[in-house]
Amino acid sequence: MNSILSTKKLSENQKQILINHSFLLTEESFIETKIKEFKLENINQNLIFTSQNAVLSLLKNSKWESLKSKPVFCVGLKTKELLTENGFNVIAFTGYAADLAEIISLIYAKETYTFFNGNLRRDILPNSLKENKITFNEIEVYETNLTSKKIKTKNDGILFFSPSAVESYLKLNTIKDEICFCIGESTSEALENKNITNIIIAERPTVEDVINDVVEHYTQEND
Repeated sequence: MNSILSTKKLSENQKQILINHSFLLTEESFIETKIKEFKLENINQNLIFTSQNAVLSLLKNSKWESLKSKPVFCVGLKTKELLTENGFNVIAFTGYAADLAEIISLIYAKETYTFFNGNLRRDILPNSLKENKITFNEIEVYETNLTSKKIKTKNDGILFFSPSAVESYLKLNTIKDEICFCIGESTSEALENKNITNIIIAERPTVEDVINDVVEHYTQEND
């Protein structure tokens, strides 16, 4: 029986996939997010979201519905689905911020943007917009805090869903021969920067794809 550590709490359906394949699953949240107070001022023509947390934070603002008429650009299928469910018109979505930046720069460079994000947001998208002289501003709507904890059990694999979770895990733990299953390239890069190479990156940046990689890897290994 292979033991797996998830660095975030999984949904019941997600957990069941691993349990059905006889994995011994441990779950610990290595980051936590907290909604910030913010004002909806100086909003530009288009909105940008690179995470579900930013959307969820916006939806807590009493004036969020005033933005529903504005076109939206976002990263992540789940982010798109959340926006669409709440009446927003998503013009373009991609799996990664770099791809979204390229679309905006090539096709929509003359328009203006407001980027809703968190305190640990990556520089890829804003740097690209600056380089291409695209007008935008940023509103910080949530903050991510590291909730590091020491893991005493030995695991065969570790599931990582963000660079912040990697940073949080490595504060109190080391990675030796565990396989690291990553939701995307930026998460894997956080590991590679620590000279960790036993990494498997999901084909699509979703939790379900990470779990499928776990099942596939250990099914092949145990055959």
